[in-house]
Amino acid sequence: MARMNVNPTRMELKKLKARLKTAQRGHKLLKDKTDEMVRRFSAIIRQTKNLRDEVEEDVVKVLRQFSLARGFMSRKDIELAFSMPSVSVELECASVNVLNVEIPKLSLKETRGGSKYPYSFVDVTSEADFAVELAGKVMIKLLQLAELEKATAMLADEIEKSKRRVNALEYVMIPDIEETIRYISMKLDENERSGLTRLMKVKSMIEEKNV
Repeated sequence: MARMNVNPTRMELKKLKARLKTAQRGHKLLKDKTDEMVRRFSAIIRQTKNLRDEVEEDVVKVLRQFSLARGFMSRKDIELAFSMPSVSVELECASVNVLNVEIPKLSLKETRGGSKYPYSFVDVTSEADFAVELAGKVMIKLLQLAELEKATAMLADEIEKSKRRVNALEYVMIPDIEETIRYISMKLDENERSGLTRLMKVKSMIEEKNV
């Protein structure tokens, strides 16, 4: 604790008491906000882990299906079948406010051609059809995973900042103000006692003179 460099007056004491009250209220609000961010952060972490496990499993399935498709088709036929995709996607970015933290919100806007699959069913096998369908689903999950992981990174950064502010208030600012208030109160009490002693001495001198 370090005493602040202020004049020990009643006006300063009043100001410091008001400042202490504001700091204590701000500390409580900031701590409550930090606790809520930690709670939401933990929930998003669990959600991210579950989604990442799903995505990893789906990616393995997609790769397995493409491997099966390549086993039944030549490299030339596969490249020809997938060289003209029937679906184009555009990434749309927005944001949502979570406890004053702007979290990104991502979505895909699809533009489809005339057919769901970019090839003729005569030219490819059913394994390729299944692989294409799985790949589309994985892309959406990958986008959700990227969104969640960015949210966790931003919340972690904000939690760290909030904890530093809470600690600064709890261990530096509030104790310094309290120490200064004690110092000023002590000084004012000393001045009051000194003044009272002088008055009593003057009164005693006057009484002795009048006798």
